[in-house]
Amino acid sequence: MIMSLASQIAVLANRVATEIKSLVRPEHPGLARAWVTFGYVGGGIHIAASHNVSGVTRQAAGRYRITFTKPFIDARYCWLAFARSTVNSGTARIALARSTSDAKTATYVDVACATGSTSFADTAEMNVVVFR
Repeated sequence: MIMSLASQIAVLANRVATEIKSLVRPEHPGLARAWVTFGYVGGGIHIAASHNVSGVTRQAAGRYRITFTKPFIDARYCWLAFARSTVNSGTARIALARSTSDAKTATYVDVACATGSTSFADTAEMNVVVFR
């Protein structure tokens, strides 16, 4: 019996999905263990979406603490962040961490948002991803 092209593609897609499912498991180190997109809007933190994040606290202008719902076993994880500018031209925003003043623990990570001249400043959108 000859299978239609659509049927052959469906069989192939199903086989690829089965293979990927067996290789990429929840404990795979390439999967994000926590992530959040949030901003300081209207005088408060607004979390748009998140995974394994119980909350974000504003410590001061441009300084935030992200608390994990399920803590890590230690602080040996990698976090990446991106801060969006609140205006179309002029001041850019960058995400950063200071070496000793901002903490990184199994329960939370401190991140900061600053202008291009490194003055702390709030942002309407900060995105943070954590890998372990």
